[in-house]
Amino acid sequence: MARVTSKLQVTIPKAVADRYEIEPGAEIVFEPAGDVIRVIPRRRTVANPRDRVKLFERALARQRQREAGRAFPEVAERGWSREDLYDRGRPR
Repeated sequence: MARVTSKLQVTIPKAVADRYEIEPGAEIVFEPAGDVIRVIPRRRTVANPRDRVKLFERALARQRQREAGRAFPEVAERGWSREDLYDRGRPR
């Protein structure tokens, strides 16, 4: 939870700043949205195609890291298969 200082300044939590790549000096926009305020980081425009590839590779690495953390549990033998579900209730 962040607090507003006497100068109306807000500190962005490090985890949020890291996730959205907000660095000191970055511009953000405060946008009213009903009863809430949206904080939107201004995106840098990337003109150089090599920089775009680097950004894509970074995003891909983050996605792979997230997927590596998701371990699917071992499935025990159920006694039925997916195909059995399609034939259920039909005369054989």
